[in-house]
Amino acid sequence: MKDTDEPAAWRDLSAETRLPLRLERALSSVKQRHAASRHYHIPMPATSRPNALPKVKISPRGVARLKDGHVWVYRSDLLSAEGIAPGSVVAVTDQLGKSLGTALYSSSSQIAIRLISHDSVNDWPALVRERIAAAIAYREKIVRDTDACRLIFSEADFLPGLIVDRYNDMVSLQILTQAMDDNLTRETVISELNKRVVSAAGAPLTGASLTIVERIDPRVRELEALPARPSGLLQGTKTSTTFTTNGVQFHYEALEGQKTGAFLDQRENYAAAAEYAHGEALDVFCYQGGFALHLAPRCLSMTGVDSSRPALEVAEQNAALNQREIDWIEANAFDLLKDYAASNRHYDTIVLDPPAFAKTKRDLDSALRGYKELNLRALKMLRPGGVLVTCSCSYHLSQGDFLEMLASAARDAHRTLRLIEVRVQAKDHPILLNVPETAYLKCVIAYVNH
Repeated sequence: MKDTDEPAAWRDLSAETRLPLRLERALSSVKQRHAASRHYHIPMPATSRPNALPKVKISPRGVARLKDGHVWVYRSDLLSAEGIAPGSVVAVTDQLGKSLGTALYSSSSQIAIRLISHDSVNDWPALVRERIAAAIAYREKIVRDTDACRLIFSEADFLPGLIVDRYNDMVSLQILTQAMDDNLTRETVISELNKRVVSAAGAPLTGASLTIVERIDPRVRELEALPARPSGLLQGTKTSTTFTTNGVQFHYEALEGQKTGAFLDQRENYAAAAEYAHGEALDVFCYQGGFALHLAPRCLSMTGVDSSRPALEVAEQNAALNQREIDWIEANAFDLLKDYAASNRHYDTIVLDPPAFAKTKRDLDSALRGYKELNLRALKMLRPGGVLVTCSCSYHLSQGDFLEMLASAARDAHRTLRLIEVRVQAKDHPILLNVPETAYLKCVIAYVNH
């Protein structure tokens, strides 16, 4: 996009701030139906040519979605899928039988097919191995200053339903689709991870030196009609380790905590926020202390707030590991901010990193009210020249809506916000331009003026 195509209000912003705004603008256009006859999409890596796969025929609406570059087709757009086994690799065609590519089929999810190639796939395990290798090679190019990162990000790495995170000498994976839960696919994933995950010295971390753990999301397994199973070790015996990111050390308990155990998507935002933090600082929804530990060296005092006692206990261990003095408070964030605002408590830096308030579109209105209340109270508590770091991991809340909410909160608080940076998730959580669901994290850093 040329500068002359941008809103005038953007022209005084830094290049770092304009880039995510441009991305949000592009993603917003992708979410709409493409009325034009020409379609743009990111091509998938090429695969082998024709093979006899079971066929799924989809509607014109489903065809248009794939031609627009998305990789999902919903069950309402299936015209025929009789007799196809759950989790099959299938050939996708239009009404006339024209091939559209190869996909993973779910007999239960509303996302009935997830495209894996625009060609036919002869050897699914070989394709899995190839894409795991490519995903890890990509991280080797773009990940710095850490021994913990996301190695595989589902659709964003062309492996729908597979999440793999590395924490030093441990790997945590989540399997979210019927196809990925197949025994042969599981064996292929574990085998390739043993081959590709290497130590800092470049040697493979295989056998006893690499622990692989599976984290189970019971709700997802229910949606995919998969049998219940507990989280547990798939390889190795250890269940904990320490990892380092941006020079800060963290404890990792493989079978505890949220997601795969930690929030790796904020890694680059931790470092960015630390550049501007100063004075007395408050980290709200601090979880295990990610922002607090990064900001503490720059601040006179640091307080972390979370409603989870187990999370705060790990945060305290992390503070001791890094020899930092941080006050941890177990409290409901909304109630605490209300009380602090009423008692005229003030800070120089405030971080807001709440959980996803809008898990579905139906939640969006209530989520916006929640985000606005949090940001309104934080803005009132910040001293002149203070720094606000505010985040949202709700995909259904666009970056544009998030910024509009923040502007409204600033008006109501009688404050002026000067944007420093508008950020997204870390680079090891790739964003596919034509799959807007891969872009979910928003992080805004701003100066607050009275």
